[in-house]
Amino acid sequence: MIDPPESAEILLIYDKECPACRNYARMVRIRSRLGRLQTIDAREDSAAKEWVNERGLDLDQGMVVVIGDNFYHGADAMHVLALMSSRSDTWNRINYRTFRSRRRSRWLYPILRSLRNTLLRVLRVRKINNLGIAGNDRF
Repeated sequence: MIDPPESAEILLIYDKECPACRNYARMVRIRSRLGRLQTIDAREDSAAKEWVNERGLDLDQGMVVVIGDNFYHGADAMHVLALMSSRSDTWNRINYRTFRSRRRSRWLYPILRSLRNTLLRVLRVRKINNLGIAGNDRF
């Protein structure tokens, strides 16, 4: 097993081929005292992707945030990023207000994921299929 990142480093593993995901990853800012946010493309091979696979987390179902030994997937990832957000600009303040509630995050995330899947289907982008599930390559 590969060691997870040091606690001062926060990883965001997301689908870089998804325009919405790419913009989210580009715009989200965390408070500097909490650490440094490193974004990782889920479609590229990396140690972080191996950690995600070891835990059976499906990157087609949600992005993953890694903080130390803790892995947050999907709605929980958006929730934890919102709580750590810098609120330094309008977008990050809106993100914080929208996803600071775990309950609201879990309610909204499936809707956002459905919109993402529709967008990727229209763009003819294949699934990441990081878990190697047979026949699971198209949206």
